[in-house]
Amino acid sequence: MSASPVVGVLGLQGDSREHLRALSAAGADARLVRRPEELAAVHGLVLPGGESTVIDKLLRVFELRDPLVAAIAAGLPVYGSCAGMILLADRLLDGTADQQTLGGLDVTVRRNAFGRQVDSFETELELDGVTDRAWPARGPRGSEAPSGPVHAVFIRAPWVEDAGPGVQALGVVPSGPAAGRIVAVRAGNLLATSFHPEITGDTRVHRLFADVVRAA
Repeated sequence: MSASPVVGVLGLQGDSREHLRALSAAGADARLVRRPEELAAVHGLVLPGGESTVIDKLLRVFELRDPLVAAIAAGLPVYGSCAGMILLADRLLDGTADQQTLGGLDVTVRRNAFGRQVDSFETELELDGVTDRAWPARGPRGSEAPSGPVHAVFIRAPWVEDAGPGVQALGVVPSGPAAGRIVAVRAGNLLATSFHPEITGDTRVHRLFADVVRAA
């Protein structure tokens, strides 16, 4: 594969534009995906944050659900942030009665686990495979900030209640009432975070995913 993998961002609902910018900054050829033929043209896909129940319904309206389930089963690299984590989960707690997930990730995810919008918060996280990377900083071209914790923004976020044996926990909440809760996981070509790295300017999670896509 070329040095710039083609990575799609699901563009049905949610913060797709922010992911497009982060992927481009991470060296990917980033494109919106709204149709099955657009999905077929990418090497990897990001499922953005947003409202998981709305995205679930729109996937069916746009006839993307079945092709996407098949692509995930066939090994398509997929990264889900916040609502995207919910969509990738094999099992869901506190979903609506008719809510479906795409599955593929052997985890149980609790929707809105941290509470309502007013309970949104930010913290510093150590993430395996991420915090040891340097990331491009503002300033002269090519300048980089030191490696270190990821500034994580949680907005009506889920968490991973439990994970299967093939799932690696990349990061947990460091302190507070939710200390120890899993908020970042990886299983093969699938990556998911409870938080929103696309809105912080730190591209390291997107660079990690671009590397996953290249390797696949």
